[in-house]
Amino acid sequence: MSAKNEKLLSTLKLQPVVPVLIIEDAESAVPLAKALVAGGLKAIEITLRTDAALEAVRRVAAEVEGAVVGAGTILNPAHFDAAVKAGSQFIVSPGTTRELIHAARGSDIPLLPGAATASEVMQLREEGYQILKFFPAEQAGGAAYLKSLSSPLAGTMFCPTGGISLKNAKDYLSLPNIVCVGGSWVAPKEMVVAGDWAGITKLAAEAAALAG
Repeated sequence: MSAKNEKLLSTLKLQPVVPVLIIEDAESAVPLAKALVAGGLKAIEITLRTDAALEAVRRVAAEVEGAVVGAGTILNPAHFDAAVKAGSQFIVSPGTTRELIHAARGSDIPLLPGAATASEVMQLREEGYQILKFFPAEQAGGAAYLKSLSSPLAGTMFCPTGGISLKNAKDYLSLPNIVCVGGSWVAPKEMVVAGDWAGITKLAAEAAALAG
């Protein structure tokens, strides 16, 4: 396994659930990240879906002890470069393009590229990727689909994201080819807006306990 694959695997193995965050206000980023870390979720994905996202990554990277912050919804090399400059320690994409693979090849920061079909997985394996994001997980076939890939595509590990909740996370985590799952349920928008950091820490702790 390459050094970047090893680095990514060690990050994703920190916990069973990686929070997938859409942050509207950068001011909430640090207390939100601290609440998640306090609950046992150290690796955090902040998606580049808002104007506040890069500033949120910067603040969490600089101010939250114990957090391993990554950037998600990376669609092109410009996104990749901006996220790395902001302090992202891993990069997540919903799918993959040649341009994005090329950008990742020239960086020390590991990419978790998205795939939804066996062909996409095979193409990424040829590029040296052993850990992939499976997205959108529930809509693309769910745990049953990933289970069916475990034998013919042995050696590839997945972090499924999309439609996953506390109710179905164990269906995925019980599979041999799953390293963790991504989920937004640990930081509901209404709790973030209300500043209910204790409530989010409780949700994070419930998610972290799925490892058992």
